Amino acid sequence: MMTSGEELAAVAVADLRVRRGGGVVLPGISLAVARGVVTGLLGPSGCGKTTLMRAIVGVQRIESGTVRVLGEPAGSPSLRARVGYVTQAPSVYPDLTIRENLRYFARVLGAPSSEVDAVLATVRLKGEADRSVGRLSGGQRARVSLAAALLGEPEVLVLDEPTVGLDPLLRRELWGTFHALAADGVALLVSSHVMDEAAHCDQLLLMRGGALVATGTPAALRERTGVEDLSEVFVRLIEQREMART
Repeated sequence: MMTSGEELAAVAVADLRVRRGGGVVLPGISLAVARGVVTGLLGPSGCGKTTLMRAIVGVQRIESGTVRVLGEPAGSPSLRARVGYVTQAPSVYPDLTIRENLRYFARVLGAPSSEVDAVLATVRLKGEADRSVGRLSGGQRARVSLAAALLGEPEVLVLDEPTVGLDPLLRRELWGTFHALAADGVALLVSSHVMDEAAHCDQLLLMRGGALVATGTPAALRERTGVEDLSEVFVRLIEQREMART
């Protein structure tokens, strides 16, 4: 049975179990992602972050458990325009210009064409709009993917490693954009394997080996472990978890 907090959450995951390639990737994870909050999903590469995110957007086959997004089962057709998803690899067409890509995705989502210029401005690509995506840098392609995910003004944004490969200035600007979206009520789940990114988040979900190590605000987790550096916080939490098992 879901708690009242889970019912109010934008994303509610309960006892999620996923098997891939013959092995269990997520052995029964439960979590919630709130509206109007930037939630960071942090953990080393291979810990199950991408699999969890795929389950949330409804493109991952699950063995058991439930995943509900905005009160609906993940992957429901009614969620198509309400959930934005940015994968690690840019999901755009290299033979089209940035503007052509966004116009195409706007038509698919049923979003007004007027939104194209708005999202271009949000990701700082308005001046590059007529360049072919195939001629862009990796960071620019990632921003085009983010712009496409912003079309239709989604209520939930699932962003898989969106700041990898970006320069520090652009990374800071994007985190500012994420917080502005959260202030408008959007629920954001942002993954990273770089613990320095954790300081930009309102809430943290720390993963290791397919399981949640800890959840909470950066301040609460610092207080819990007695250390300031968030990389060290993660290490301390793992040590505490291992000690509790022995």
